Parts: sequence; C-alpha cells; structure tokens
Amino acid sequence: MDVVSDAINAIRTGRPHAARTRRKAPWGLRFPAAPGTGFHVVLQGRCWLLSEGSDPVPLGAGDVVLVPHGHEIALADSTDSELVDVAREMDDSWMPSPEPAGIADELTVLMCGSYQLDRAGAHPLLAELPAVIHLPRKVGRSAALNAVVDLLGDELDQRRPGTDAAIPALLDAMLLYILRTWYENHAPRSSGGWAAALADPAVGSALQHMHAEPATPWTVERLSRRAGLSRAAFSRRFTELVGRPPMTYLTWWRMTTAARVLRGGDAPLHSVAERVGYRSEFAFNRAFKREFGVSPGAYRRRNARPSEGHGTGATGSGSGVGTRGPV
Repeated sequence: MDVVSDAINAIRTGRPHAARTRRKAPWGLRFPAAPGTGFHVVLQGRCWLLSEGSDPVPLGAGDVVLVPHGHEIALADSTDSELVDVAREMDDSWMPSPEPAGIADELTVLMCGSYQLDRAGAHPLLAELPAVIHLPRKVGRSAALNAVVDLLGDELDQRRPGTDAAIPALLDAMLLYILRTWYENHAPRSSGGWAAALADPAVGSALQHMHAEPATPWTVERLSRRAGLSRAAFSRRFTELVGRPPMTYLTWWRMTTAARVLRGGDAPLHSVAERVGYRSEFAFNRAFKREFGVSPGAYRRRNARPSEGHGTGATGSGSGVGTRGPV
C-alpha cells in the first residue's frame, strides 16, 4: 500500500457513519468533541462553519469539511443563530431529529458523519493535520473528490438496491480523497512536514518502499541508492521532513504493522515477526515490547477484536451507514 492508505488503515476501526440532514433557517447545530474524525458536506444551499479560535467560514454547495482530531465545531445558517447540541449515541453516530417542512430551495442539505479511529497507533502523517480542513468546491479541486461527494449525495437521497454496500465504500474513498487533496494542495507551500515528505522524490520514494515491503532488510545505504542520493544527504533530508531518522521510522512502522496484524487475527507470532522483517521471534518480541510496553502475545490478548468488515454493508436497523436519516 501507499503511505496515505497505510496511515488510514493503521487506525481505522468500526464502520463509518453518514446521514443526510435538511435544515430551514434559522438553524444551528453544534457537534461536540468526539474520539473519531468528523466530516460535513454541503449538498445544497449555504451555511457557516464555526470553530473556536477561528473566524466563521462561509460554506457553499459541494464544500467539504473534515475534523481530523474530533474537535468541537458548529454549522449554522447565520453566525447569530442559536446552536443546538447534537446528541451522540454509544457508537459515536448522531441521534436523528425531525426534518423541517418547507420549500426545497429554502433548505440547506448537509451530509454529516464520522469515522471511528483507534488513535493509539496514529500515524504522524495524520497527527500533523490541522484541527479543521475546509476544501471548497471549485474549479481545479480534485475531480475524484467531487465525484465521490456527488455519488454519496445520490445514494443518501434515494436508497436503491446496493446502497448499503455502496455508502461505506464511498465513505472510505472520500476520506482518502480528502487527505490526498489536502496534501497535494499544501505540498508546494511546505518546506517541511509530511506534505513536503510525500512530495519529495527521494523521501517519498523511500517511504513507499518501506510501506510496500516492510519485511525487506532495508538499510540507509540501500534506501539512499534507491533515492539517488548519498547516504548522508538522504538521511539528513529524510530526518528533516519526516521528523525521525530512516531506520527509526522503519522500526516504528514495522511495529505498527505488527500491532494491526495482532489485533485482527490469530497468526502465529513467528509468522507476524517474518511479515515485518524479523527472522528471530526473540528479536521481534524485544522490539515490540520497546514500542508498546508489552509482549506481542499480551498485546494481542488485550486488543484482539473480531473482523469489523470495513467497507461492508449497512443494515436497516439503525446500526449501519447512512440509514439514520437526518441528524
């Protein structure tokens, strides 16, 4: 996999939730802080994005808002409108509330939802994201992101055969396209950090190799040759952009990958060790314990969970994706 996909998969848990809501002025919704990542898309009309410490931001049809770290935000038809707290259920989805009656062109239609995340293994690529990401719909924005927003809007508006399978897959794609668009937009303006690291030919290439082949016996020398730089130049550039030396990052990624495997299955420990580049189970155990403070076996017993079916269908019982109606 590529770096962005791996970063998402490392912390994804449970199923994403999404619902369409229609609002007639005056209205205001306050979304409380939450452990996951929230998102909001304006499907029709206009509104304001309100977040603490920032000026109000006008949103138009097609605009996308991502709240990576689950901070509290609000959406309203006016900066002066009263805000009503949106209650959350135990699974972090939002409680339904009645839709207003009114003329269609007077309504603001939103798609709001959340991704459940396990932040214990958060990739620094995601930890670096700002509190709120706003991607206006405009000429030049990712055509793929525009397309997936349109498809999600259609699926939520008219339930058809296959909707329960389509919505979670589209939500997964939307998160990827949001992050890809944000990083591509910021790379030209970034002199450091992950936006610059992903855009840098040498460092980006090394990261792709590490993520695609964690079991390969990589060395700084071997990676620098692949990157077309001297060992010293490569190591210096990688450390500056990524925030840690190449081998330190590689070890961290191997242990993060191992933890994900341990949480999701019952593969023998020697198999997990080999998968992340350790021929010796003893050496793997020692490296894993340095990273997580417990042995791989103890970690598995503490964190094992059944298969969660990412990207699988929702149900009509109210526990699935896109079935709750308005928030």
